[in-house]
Amino acid sequence: MMRMRFLFSLLLVPATALAALLASALDIRAADRRPNIVFILADDLGWTDVGCMGSRYYETPSIDRLAGQGMRLMNYHNCQNCAPTRAVLMSGQYPPRTGVYTVGSLERGKAGERKMAVPRNETNLPLDRKTIADQLQAAGYATGLFGKWHLGQAGEFHPSKRGFDEAIVSAGKHFDFRTTPTVAYPEGTYLADFLTDKAVDFIDRHKERPFFLYLPHFGVHSPYQAKKDLIDRFETKPPAGGHHNPTYAAMIQSVDESVGRVMAKLDALNLSDNTVFIFSSDNGGVGGYGEIGGRGVTHNAPLRGGKGMLYEGGTRVPFIVRWPGFVKPGTSCDAPTIHVDFYATLLDLAAAPKPAQPIDGESMVPLFKDPSTKLKRDSFYVHFPGYLEGYGTQNWRTSPVGTIQSGEWKLLEFFETNRLELYNLQEDLGEKRNLAGLLPGKVKELHSRLIQWRNDVGATMPRMKTNEELESPTLEN
Repeated sequence: MMRMRFLFSLLLVPATALAALLASALDIRAADRRPNIVFILADDLGWTDVGCMGSRYYETPSIDRLAGQGMRLMNYHNCQNCAPTRAVLMSGQYPPRTGVYTVGSLERGKAGERKMAVPRNETNLPLDRKTIADQLQAAGYATGLFGKWHLGQAGEFHPSKRGFDEAIVSAGKHFDFRTTPTVAYPEGTYLADFLTDKAVDFIDRHKERPFFLYLPHFGVHSPYQAKKDLIDRFETKPPAGGHHNPTYAAMIQSVDESVGRVMAKLDALNLSDNTVFIFSSDNGGVGGYGEIGGRGVTHNAPLRGGKGMLYEGGTRVPFIVRWPGFVKPGTSCDAPTIHVDFYATLLDLAAAPKPAQPIDGESMVPLFKDPSTKLKRDSFYVHFPGYLEGYGTQNWRTSPVGTIQSGEWKLLEFFETNRLELYNLQEDLGEKRNLAGLLPGKVKELHSRLIQWRNDVGATMPRMKTNEELESPTLEN
């Protein structure tokens, strides 16, 4: 009888009001279905440093399982080193818009060997930029960060003031580490384990509402320190594909264990089916420097170069996404993607409000659902107006340079010498054959677009030093 009365009452509601009522109910249901978002970011992990990306030495069963349950983006890129990548991920803007280009100063290496005067580098993310955490927080998400921030830790720059409800920052050491704010821990605790403890606790406490968990590990960044029992496991394992360091392998193992623990917590709480789980790295691995000399701890083959270079070994990184019901398990996507897409993607996933600032990327959600989809944009860019010295060598990992990638084509412009290099990444992933001399039309097209983009975003350019500046060098680092 009550059911009949309810149905009869609906008949008395005007059609427009009934439509609005149903739409409102659907909106509430849609809001209830908003996915949790987990983002685990490794530090200095190379493109092939995990099993599902080809390593036959490092062991990453949890990351491999995540890939088996989700999708690998095979053509995803970040900046050449740490801080600028993190600034992009948090702001959704290319480095020229924030001024965060590198760690510390763009005046790296010996001043007498730097032929160009470079811009000032920002080491803090500007306070007028809304972070992705700000926007998710505004959308009703609980937000937590545990790990490396690298965008300013003092006062208003701390992540607890940048949209994160909870934030514990730590980097620099893997044992006997410090945290901001200070948190006590047992002697002998390994940083990756500590951060994971905080992450799973955060999930436990926020399981009843949508949450954004950002877990940026300091592993596998130097100093190369790992738990002894894990190092022992790799001491007698034969090297493979340029991968050979037992301590580095053990560090990767700890990051993998972290991924596994977070996956297990989501499973235990029945949250996995409504959680978008992303795993990536901030830049390429430390290695692959054979052509310039210098030390490395890993190798990025078949990619050229490594961390600190704008060849693929320095910028192409693993990117894995699991989203049950939307991402087909065990798939891969070859579409070119880059760091600015991350912010736009999370806005899309969470139906979060867009900030007033320009957002340079495009949502990757259509690719998650169908890897054959084409994004609207036709190219993406890198601008690095400074220097990065080599590891144990007088050669540069990079001098001032800019790049554009459009489909399979990639152009590099080195500002000191005006040298242009053109590669077809589909046919030459290792960037071994410079086609600039053979395809002047393609070079002209891409170079013009690169210059136009620099103008559009207000990119600051380095300038050639005067004779007086060259004659009075000082050593700066």
